Amino acid sequence: MTPPRKPTAADFDPQVLALFDQYVHGLIDRRGFLTGAARFATGATTAAGLLAALSPRFAAAQQVAPDDARLSTSYRQFESPDGYGEARGYLARPAKAKGPLPTVLVIHENRGLNPHIEDVTRRLALKNYIAFAPDALHPLGGYPGDEDKARELFPKLDQARTREDFLAAAAFLRGIDGGSGRLGVVGFCYGGAMTNFLAAELPYVAAAAPFYGAAPAVESVPKIKAELFIVLAGEDPRVNASWPPYRAALDQAGVTYALYQPAGTQHGFHNDTTPRYDEAAAKEAWKRTLALFERRLRRV
Repeated sequence: MTPPRKPTAADFDPQVLALFDQYVHGLIDRRGFLTGAARFATGATTAAGLLAALSPRFAAAQQVAPDDARLSTSYRQFESPDGYGEARGYLARPAKAKGPLPTVLVIHENRGLNPHIEDVTRRLALKNYIAFAPDALHPLGGYPGDEDKARELFPKLDQARTREDFLAAAAFLRGIDGGSGRLGVVGFCYGGAMTNFLAAELPYVAAAAPFYGAAPAVESVPKIKAELFIVLAGEDPRVNASWPPYRAALDQAGVTYALYQPAGTQHGFHNDTTPRYDEAAAKEAWKRTLALFERRLRRV
């Protein structure tokens, strides 16, 4: 029996996708989405059905099982004296690592350390990296296991302290046992913005791949020492508005970077748990991200 076709972004009216983007990023609440989407509900499909169809399906998209015998995984706490004091994240490394390995910090979207980001962390570990994904929501009890609850918690964070937690996470990972001291960063949406921030703040970041994240402060761009692989969606006016001044600042500062912006893609196109996922674009973006890490972290 042929399995049912997975929905894609093309199955939704662009205005529904725009409403979902606003909902995901806290610009409207659940009621606001349902009210706005109601006029696009047809036949047996309700506004609530549209929301359910667009929401993540973690188990269906999982690529690497949490108990994969090829990996060693654990949750690790680390100190963040200038942030929330104590922070926590998910660590994945090859079970039979040979020699010091380069490290990659993985930064989640605005819902904390959910199963998808843990899966991405394991994918990197299978490529022979020590990968670590901090949970910004740890001070508020950690990722709650529910995307709506996580979205409600996120605005309660003091972002100045959270930025310090991510700076501490980078230092923790850079000095981890078995690591080579070579550090890369990859992040998605909120994590993309944080990736840009860390690249500007930490001169020891060798490679950074921000996926559809807001640009850092323009005045901080000359501090970037990392090689950047910047991923933007084709249809993402909210984030893409920050790109022209960022590009101008990168060019002026002489930062080495490449841009990948596949036409027709939606914000979140790398996230394979939702219909906004674009398989071809996601695979190409990930291939180029891995190539960056191989070039800048493995070959010194």
